[in-house]
Amino acid sequence: MRAIILAGGKGTRLRPYTTLIPKPLVPLGGKFSILEIIIMQLSSSGFTHITLAVNHLSHLIMAYFGDGSRWGVKLDYSIEESELSTIGPLTLIRDLPENFLVMNGDILSDLPYHEFLQDHVKAGCEVSVAAYRRDVRIDFGVLKHVEGKLASFEEKPTFHFDVSMGIYCLNRQVVERLETGRTYGFDNLMLDGLATDRPATIRPFSGYWLDIGRPDDYQYADDNFDKLAGKLGISLP
Repeated sequence: MRAIILAGGKGTRLRPYTTLIPKPLVPLGGKFSILEIIIMQLSSSGFTHITLAVNHLSHLIMAYFGDGSRWGVKLDYSIEESELSTIGPLTLIRDLPENFLVMNGDILSDLPYHEFLQDHVKAGCEVSVAAYRRDVRIDFGVLKHVEGKLASFEEKPTFHFDVSMGIYCLNRQVVERLETGRTYGFDNLMLDGLATDRPATIRPFSGYWLDIGRPDDYQYADDNFDKLAGKLGISLP
C-alpha cells in the first residue's frame, strides 16, 4: 500500500514553533515528531511505500527521515519548487499506483488507514474523504428576521458540521486529469467534482482526530502526549 504525506507547508499558523524547523518535525512530548508518528502508524497499518511531498525546509525533513528503513518502509521524496497547494503536488509524482492514501503531515488520528484505503478500492471510488463531526458554538444570540421583523431567536446555539480530516484516498485517474505542476487545492478538487458530476465519497469517522494547525492545538497535544500515545497506537520509549 502506498501513502503520500503532504509536508511542504510553512506552518505559519503554528509560529513561533515553526520559525526554525518545519511543522512536521515539531516534537510532541519530547519523544517523537508529528510526522514520525504518522509514519509509524502507516507502517504498522501495512503501508510499505511512503512519499513525502516537501518544499519548505525540505533538507531538514530529508536529513531526518532518510530512506525510511528505520521505520520499516520505503521512503522517498517529491520536491516542490513552488507552492502547489494540497492536490497539485501529486502531479509531480510519476509512479503513483492505481489507488493511494493522501494525508496532511500535521494530523493525529486513530483512523484505521488500511481499512480506509481498502474500502475506497472495494467501492471503486475516485475520491474518498474522511470526515469528522465538529460542533461550533456561537457565543451570541442568533436572530432570523423577515422584512425587518424577528422570525426566530436562538441564544448561543451550537451548529454541527462534517469537516474534512485532511485524509483522502484517490484514484490515479483523478491526478492524470490535472495539469502537471499547477497549483490546485482540495477545495478545487471538491468543487470540480461537483461541477463534473463526480462527487467525492464521504466517509464519516467518529474516533480520535486532532489537526495540529494552531499553537493551542499543538500545546494540548504536547502536554497530553503520554495519554494520546495509547490512542494512536504508539509505544513510548
